[in-house]
Amino acid sequence: MCGALNPDELTLLSRHTRQIEHPSGEELVGESTRVEAYDNLMRGVVKLSKTLEDGRQQIVGLQFAPDLVGRLYAGESPMTAEAASDVEVCRVPRATLERLIERNPALRKRLMDQSLRELDEARDWMVTLGRKTAAEKVASLLLLIASHLDPEAAGERRIFDLPMSRLDMADYLGLTIETVSRQFSRLKKDGIITITANRHIEVLSLAKLQARCG
Repeated sequence: MCGALNPDELTLLSRHTRQIEHPSGEELVGESTRVEAYDNLMRGVVKLSKTLEDGRQQIVGLQFAPDLVGRLYAGESPMTAEAASDVEVCRVPRATLERLIERNPALRKRLMDQSLRELDEARDWMVTLGRKTAAEKVASLLLLIASHLDPEAAGERRIFDLPMSRLDMADYLGLTIETVSRQFSRLKKDGIITITANRHIEVLSLAKLQARCG
């Protein structure tokens, strides 16, 4: 976001923003709560969820640095945003950011590009949930995380810590925990990934993982 601002706008922004750290599991904003500020995600992963009337929750998306967390121009948050890992954000008051957006076409375009990318990813994820097998779903999620946590990395290998528990992954994919664990074991057996301490993942071949996505 800051890359689209001129020096005067950066000075204005710095007067109003503050950096906040959230431990894993802490809520950034609750569903249906009033939007007072937006969070520019600097480090970590945020999961988005919706709650049904009977209390059941469904994870509906993930956000990665440098995404903007929050629905622009919405009076209330349409979903809950929770730290899936330890995260660091730059919190911007709503009025300040919306004023900058109105004055800066480059910033407006950058945020619109993010919204359109998220829309494309949501449509792709509809295909994943509706048509792919369990093996393809798990591989697709791993590829999504690997691609976003280190987008500038080159080569076939990616190393990262999973920002989600097996339970969250099962919820997100519409699978059971046992099925998710079996698919991880299969990917490990086939030499596509290695797993250390249940969360530390090394993708040995990005091409093979992508092939498993269907």
